[in-house]
Amino acid sequence: MMVRMPQDETRTLNPAPAASVRQEQPQPQPRSAWVTRLVILGLVLAALNLRPAITSLGPLLEEVRTGLGMSGSVAGLLTSVPPLCFAVFGLTAPRLARRFGPGAIVCAGMAAIAAGLFVRPYLGGTAGFLAASALALMGIAVSNILMPVIVKRWFPDRVGQMTGLYSMALALGTALAAAATVPMTRALGGSWQTGLAVWGALAAVAVLPWLVLTRHSSTRAPKTRTTARQQGSAPAPALSITRSRTAWALACYFGLQATAAYITMGWMPQIFRDAGVSAGTAGVLLAVTMAMGIPLAFVIPRVASRLRNQGPIVVALGLSGLMGYAGLYLAPAAGAWAWALLLGVSNCAFPLALTMIGMRAKSGAGVVRLSAFAQSTGYLISIPGPLLVGVLYQHSGSWGLPIGLMAGLMVPQLVVGVLAGRNRTIEDELG
Repeated sequence: MMVRMPQDETRTLNPAPAASVRQEQPQPQPRSAWVTRLVILGLVLAALNLRPAITSLGPLLEEVRTGLGMSGSVAGLLTSVPPLCFAVFGLTAPRLARRFGPGAIVCAGMAAIAAGLFVRPYLGGTAGFLAASALALMGIAVSNILMPVIVKRWFPDRVGQMTGLYSMALALGTALAAAATVPMTRALGGSWQTGLAVWGALAAVAVLPWLVLTRHSSTRAPKTRTTARQQGSAPAPALSITRSRTAWALACYFGLQATAAYITMGWMPQIFRDAGVSAGTAGVLLAVTMAMGIPLAFVIPRVASRLRNQGPIVVALGLSGLMGYAGLYLAPAAGAWAWALLLGVSNCAFPLALTMIGMRAKSGAGVVRLSAFAQSTGYLISIPGPLLVGVLYQHSGSWGLPIGLMAGLMVPQLVVGVLAGRNRTIEDELG
């Protein structure tokens, strides 16, 4: 069920913690009303901070490049850092949560986000900027993984409701940072350093409820009584997931849609600005693209789950992306709002990918392994895309080749998406 929920990059599951979920059933603990409210507040504030580090940078990327003397290739590397951090640091979250408790790690994650955002504009060079960005993204990565764990542990009877709540907060934070960064920068004196650093204050506020919660005994990780091995039941047999064609199709689809999403977040405002659109409007256009995910991410999984084959939805989203890229190439400024909307629709391939992960396995163990494989492999696949866009932009001096690359990547995304959407499961393929 977790993988079908919308707008949640936090569902990258690791087989090890998932096994503990199957084998160890936490015993619910009574909590006072104020603790419950504080957990809800903490979830919302944490979700608001899971994307501003990324989407606040796009509208000010030109100023950052100029201020740091950053080449287009290095700027492309900067836009590739988020998926790399998500793939690498996200793997540490389950182990840290088992040792310290998920609430404590989310608290530390919010602190890392705040510290990284506060210091990255003032370190005086590209290397320092990249290092501080990686610190903030490390906090985002571990929090991404643990948000559904917290929902499952503290709201077991309201998983859908609470997941929807923090998913909406995540989308809101994504769009808000894209739309408000430029106006706030102007209001605070016009310095790009201040315009980026101000988002650290939102993360610092998010630390407070988790700091209180980690000191409250009823919000620590519940203890488990017995394991499946102690009870005499053997763990489920491991699946050789890499032998499944469907698993590879899903991993490639997840990776290609993530590539498109990070290229959009990192470069779309610059494309519009180079076409003559103001910096403020370019940020709002990115916000519109990101905000399209709020309603569609609730609709698409519900429709997809009712279909035996999700290929038609894959095609519809892919065609929206191709039309958006065609518009960016032919008339980027004249039809800017239409292209932003079309690319926003195309970016909803993310909740569709999560939904298909849940439908392409029969067992809970299969879903966990498929989710871990598809998302971790997918994030690794997505790393070169934004960097390559930056290299092409720098060496060609225009956006023709980069946009051609974006449109070209949509073709294999359509192919592997149709293959992943077929009505089959990895258990059937693996015998």
